[in-house]
Amino acid sequence: MRCPFCGDEDTRVIDSRPTDEGQAIRRRRECESCGKRFTTYEKVEEITLMVVKKDGSREVFDRNKIMNGIIRACQKRPVPMADIEKIVNEIERALNNMMEKEMESSLIGEYVMEHLKELDDVAFVRFASVYRQFTDAESFREEIDKILGKGGNGKKKTPTKPGKGKAQ
Repeated sequence: MRCPFCGDEDTRVIDSRPTDEGQAIRRRRECESCGKRFTTYEKVEEITLMVVKKDGSREVFDRNKIMNGIIRACQKRPVPMADIEKIVNEIERALNNMMEKEMESSLIGEYVMEHLKELDDVAFVRFASVYRQFTDAESFREEIDKILGKGGNGKKKTPTKPGKGKAQ
């Protein structure tokens, strides 16, 4: 690290400690040449993820859009908020791990549907109906047939409460 006072590159760290709840490291340094001390901060560089929409437009990734879409799909379903937050965190982590600056919205939608299929079949069909833009009852039936045809795949089923088994 170059000394801000004399410009010499020979500096040493004399103290390091985490700051910003562990999101950065504060380092106290001393210049070997002039003896002056200064502070530097080190933090992870965050990549701004852009989402490429179906129409070709681009917008900044917003995890709240995923969260709101999943919440709407799970409305009146016995799905804990903690499970929804976990899904959003997993999707965001997967997208960031790809290290791409731009991501197709269709890929994000597929990730959401994969997670919802494991969480709750009704929420999955609700989300898929909007995402895949079902135009008629036949489209719904085909998607439900896919779900029912898979049976016994170890999928987590959300139990219905007694007396609550009717569509709401």
